[in-house]
Amino acid sequence: MKLTDFHRMDPHLLVGLVNTELRNQAESLEDLVKTHGLDEGELTGRLASAGYEYRPEQNQFR
Repeated sequence: MKLTDFHRMDPHLLVGLVNTELRNQAESLEDLVKTHGLDEGELTGRLASAGYEYRPEQNQFR
Protein backbone atom coordinates (compact mmCIF):
# COMPACT_ATOMS: atom_id res chain seq x y z
CA MET A 1 0.00 0.00 0.00
CA LYS A 2 1.08 3.52 -0.73
CA LEU A 3 1.11 6.10 2.02
CA THR A 4 -0.46 8.56 -0.41
CA ASP A 5 -3.68 6.53 0.02
CA PHE A 6 -3.73 7.12 3.77
CA HIS A 7 -7.18 8.77 3.66
CA ARG A 8 -8.73 5.43 2.74
CA MET A 9 -6.74 3.22 5.11
CA ASP A 10 -7.85 1.87 8.44
CA PRO A 11 -5.98 4.09 10.93
CA HIS A 12 -4.70 1.08 12.88
CA LEU A 13 -3.11 -0.32 9.73
CA LEU A 14 -1.88 3.15 8.79
CA VAL A 15 -0.04 3.66 12.08
CA GLY A 16 1.87 0.44 11.51
CA LEU A 17 2.88 1.50 8.00
CA VAL A 18 3.87 4.98 9.11
CA ASN A 19 5.89 3.73 12.08
CA THR A 20 7.67 1.19 9.88
CA GLU A 21 8.58 3.95 7.44
CA LEU A 22 9.74 6.20 10.30
CA ARG A 23 11.88 3.41 11.72
CA ASN A 24 13.42 2.22 8.45
CA GLN A 25 13.53 5.17 6.07
CA ALA A 26 12.63 8.57 7.52
CA GLU A 27 14.62 10.54 10.05
CA SER A 28 11.54 12.46 11.22
CA LEU A 29 7.87 13.02 10.52
CA GLU A 30 8.82 16.07 8.44
CA ASP A 31 11.15 13.90 6.36
CA LEU A 32 8.42 11.28 5.85
CA VAL A 33 5.78 13.73 4.64
CA LYS A 34 8.23 15.49 2.30
CA THR A 35 9.44 12.20 0.83
CA HIS A 36 5.91 10.97 0.14
CA GLY A 37 4.33 14.33 -0.73
CA LEU A 38 1.84 14.15 2.14
CA ASP A 39 0.10 16.87 4.10
CA GLU A 40 1.42 16.59 7.66
CA GLY A 41 -1.72 18.04 9.24
CA GLU A 42 -4.01 15.64 7.39
CA LEU A 43 -1.85 12.63 8.25
CA THR A 44 -1.50 13.50 11.93
CA GLY A 45 -5.21 14.36 12.07
CA ARG A 46 -6.16 10.99 10.60
CA LEU A 47 -4.02 9.19 13.16
CA ALA A 48 -5.17 11.45 16.02
CA SER A 49 -8.77 10.52 15.26
CA ALA A 50 -7.82 6.96 16.24
CA GLY A 51 -5.96 8.08 19.37
CA TYR A 52 -2.39 8.15 18.03
CA GLU A 53 -0.01 11.06 18.49
CA TYR A 54 3.48 11.60 17.12
CA ARG A 55 6.29 11.42 19.65
CA PRO A 56 9.38 13.04 18.15
CA GLU A 57 11.72 11.73 20.85
CA GLN A 58 10.84 8.19 19.74
CA ASN A 59 10.15 9.11 16.09
CA GLN A 60 6.90 7.16 16.11
CA PHE A 61 3.18 7.40 16.68
CA ARG A 62 1.76 5.91 19.86
